[in-house]
Amino acid sequence: QVQLVESGGGLVQAGGYLRLSCAASGHTFTGTNMGWFRQAPGKERDFVATITWSRDNPFYADSVKGRFTISRDNAKNTVYLQMNSLKPEDTAVYYCAAEAVNFGTYWQVNYWGQGTQVTVSS
Repeated sequence: QVQLVESGGGLVQAGGYLRLSCAASGHTFTGTNMGWFRQAPGKERDFVATITWSRDNPFYADSVKGRFTISRDNAKNTVYLQMNSLKPEDTAVYYCAAEAVNFGTYWQVNYWGQGTQVTVSS
């Protein structure tokens, strides 16, 4: 069974930082994009960041660019999201995504994690 397990979420004050991890098992996602999406209650699940297998061309949503950094360790089949300068509007459930493909008008994601809660207080 393919599993993506997120960790590192929690409660932090505005301006603080968190580091999310996503450990994959059951499959090695060779040559594919991995990344992060987030969803607040009553809102759509939004793209946050993705990174290629070769770790070049990291891609970020405008809302997090300059504050978040995505990275991956292919030997460990793990992707990370370092979140700095957090804002209350970053509050959401963060979902790890594997085999994320950008078709131009939408993202196709084959595998999702269960999500980890990030709450940023004022």
